[in-house]
Amino acid sequence: MTIQHWKIDTDEQGVAWLCLDTADAKSNVLSSAVLGELNAVLDPMAENPPAGLVIWSGKKNSFVMGADINEFASIDTPERAYELVRLGQRLMDKVEELRCPTVAVINGVCMGGGLELALACDYRIVYEGDKKILGLPEVKLGLHPGFGGTVRAVQICGVRAGMQLMLTGNPIAPGKAKVTGLVDNITTEDNWRNDASALITAAPSKHRASIIDRLLNVRIIRPLVRNMLLKQVQGKARKDHYPAPFAMIDIWTSDGASASTGYEAEARSFAKLMCSDTSRNLVRVFFLQSKLKSQGNKTDIRVKHVHVVGAGVMGGDIAAWCALRGHTVTLQDREQKFIDSAIDRATELFSKRVRNDDKRAATMLRLRSDVDGDGLAEADLVIEAIIEKLEAKQELYEALQEKMKPGALLATNTSSIRLEELRTVLHQPQRLIGLHFFNPVAMLPLVEVIACEDTEQDALDAGFAFTKGIGKLPLQCASSPGFVVNRILAPYMGEAMHLAEEGVPLSDIDNAAVAFGMPMGPVELADTVGLDVALHVSKVLGAALHRPVPEALQKMVDDGLFGRKSGQGYYRWEDGKAIKPGSASASIPDDMEDRLILSMVNEAVACLHERVVTDADLLDAGVIFGTGFAPFRGGPLNYAKERGTTAVVMRLNQLAKVHGERFEPHTGWSDL
Repeated sequence: MTIQHWKIDTDEQGVAWLCLDTADAKSNVLSSAVLGELNAVLDPMAENPPAGLVIWSGKKNSFVMGADINEFASIDTPERAYELVRLGQRLMDKVEELRCPTVAVINGVCMGGGLELALACDYRIVYEGDKKILGLPEVKLGLHPGFGGTVRAVQICGVRAGMQLMLTGNPIAPGKAKVTGLVDNITTEDNWRNDASALITAAPSKHRASIIDRLLNVRIIRPLVRNMLLKQVQGKARKDHYPAPFAMIDIWTSDGASASTGYEAEARSFAKLMCSDTSRNLVRVFFLQSKLKSQGNKTDIRVKHVHVVGAGVMGGDIAAWCALRGHTVTLQDREQKFIDSAIDRATELFSKRVRNDDKRAATMLRLRSDVDGDGLAEADLVIEAIIEKLEAKQELYEALQEKMKPGALLATNTSSIRLEELRTVLHQPQRLIGLHFFNPVAMLPLVEVIACEDTEQDALDAGFAFTKGIGKLPLQCASSPGFVVNRILAPYMGEAMHLAEEGVPLSDIDNAAVAFGMPMGPVELADTVGLDVALHVSKVLGAALHRPVPEALQKMVDDGLFGRKSGQGYYRWEDGKAIKPGSASASIPDDMEDRLILSMVNEAVACLHERVVTDADLLDAGVIFGTGFAPFRGGPLNYAKERGTTAVVMRLNQLAKVHGERFEPHTGWSDL
C-alpha cells in the first residue's frame, strides 16, 4: 500500500526511525488510515526486526492528539465499535511484541490513543517543559481508553497513578510523568536523538509499577481499593449520568489490568460506552466547543495592553485573568482600596495557576494598579466593568473616548443592558462591543460577544480573537435584554422561587436540578450569583419581556440578604459553602424537574427564534458552557429533540394549564 503518513529511515546501526507526519494536517491523529499504514509498516519488522525502533512526530510541539473523533460518528453499533477497538488493540500489541527495543519520543501534546501508542513501546522520553501535555482524557467523552490503556497505564504507573490519570482525564506535565513512571526520561529538542539511541543501546529493564502498587493490584486487595475509587468518583459524578469512570473501576476490579483478560474486557466495555447517549452527547459537546472556537474572521488587530475600568469582583478578576494569559493590564477604579482588593485576589489566583516562581513574578508585573487611569491612552482594548447602571456607564464612556488611542476597542461587561442604549454617547457607536464574562472568571469558559446589527465587523473580529487568545470560548449574541445565559437562567431561577413559595424545601428544589445533571441547583445558584444581581437582571428582563419581578426577591435584597457574599440569602453561608437544611416535606411535586428544566428549554427556543443566537448548535454550546447545563444531555435544544419536540410542547401545555401562562410554549417551537 502507498504510505502517506509515516516516514521511515534506518541508520547505520540498524535502528529504524519511524516518523508520523499526517499528510495535510496540522497535528497527528490516529485515524483509520494512519493506523492501517502503521500496521503495514510493522508487518515486515515483525518478521525481520531492526536493531531498534524509535517512533517520533514530524509535527512541531505535538506527538499525537489521540484518535480521530470525527470517525466516532460513523460507528453505530456496539459490535462495530468492538471490532474497531480490537483492531487498534492488536496493533498496539504488535508494537509491544516487536523483538527489538522500542522508544516513543514525545515532543509535545500526547493524548488518548497517542499516549496508548507510547505506552505500547518499551520506553518513553518526553521534551522538558511545565505544560500538561500527557493524558488519557477519554472519560470526558463518556469513554475510557480503548487501545490497551486501561491495562498498560496500571501495569506501568501502578493502580494509584494509572487510575487517577484515567478517572480524572486530566493531563499531567513531564515532571510528574517522570515521577509516576509514565515516561522514562526527560529530554530536549537538541538531545532527543542521542537520548533515544542510548535507550536502544542500553535496553534497560522496562518500568513497571512499584511493589506497593503491585500489592494493591492483588485480587484480594482490589475490592478495598475499589471502594476508595468509587468514593472519589461518586463525589463528582453519578453513574446514571456518567457511566465511564464506574466502568473503568469495574474492569480493573474484575481483571486487575491483566494482559490475558484485560484487553478483551476493555474492548467490550468501550464498545458499550461508545454507543451510549452519554458518550454521543459528550462527543457532540466536543465538536460544539470547536464550533465556538471557529467563530470570527482572521484580523490584524492585536491586543497587547488591556485597560480594565472597575476593580470589583468581575472587573478585578477579568484583569487578573488577562494578565495570567500574557497581556499587560492596567486596572482602574475610583479608590485604591478597591484595586488593592482585586490585586489580592489576583495574587491568590497566580499562586494556584503558576508554579514557577520567576514566571509567577513576571505575571504579577503584568498587572498594574492604575487609579488615575494613565494606562488608558496606551491600551488596545478597554473593558468597562462598573456598576450595572445605564447613566453611570454612559458618563464613563464620554470620559474614556476622549483619552483612548485611535483604533482602540471599547468593550462592556454589561450583563443585561442593550448596547444600543449604552452607546448613544459615543462618537463611534459601531465600535462598541460586549464582552460578557461570567463569575467566577477563572472557572467559567464562556464569554458572550455582543453585537448590534451595525457593529463594525473588524471590531467584532477583534473581540473574537481576544476572547480565544485568553483561553475562553466566544458566543456571538445579538444585543438584547439578558443576552443568552442570563435570559435562560432567569425563568429557571424564577421557577425555583415559585416552588419555594409553594412550600417546597429549598434543598429539594436544588436536588431535583442536580439529579437532572445541573452542576448546582437554582436556589444555590441565585445565592452564588448574588440576589442583588439576580434582582437587577429580573427587573431588566421583566420590563423587556413583560414578566413580574418576584416580590420575595425584592424584599430579601431590601433586607440586605444578598446570598453568598453577605453570608445569608436563601441559605446561610459559612466559609463559602451553603448550609442546607434537610428536607422538611414528604410531599414533593412530581412535576418539579419539568418545571425547572423545561422553563429553560422553552426560553432557549425563544432565543433561537428571535435570533439572539442564529445557530441552534451554538445556542446549545453557549448554554452548556455558560450555565453548566448537563453536558451529557447535549444542550437544551438537543435534549428537547431527543425527548421529542412534540412531547415537550404537550408537556408545556399541561404545565401551563396547571401553573399558568409562563409555561405557554413559545411560537418558535414550530421552527424546530
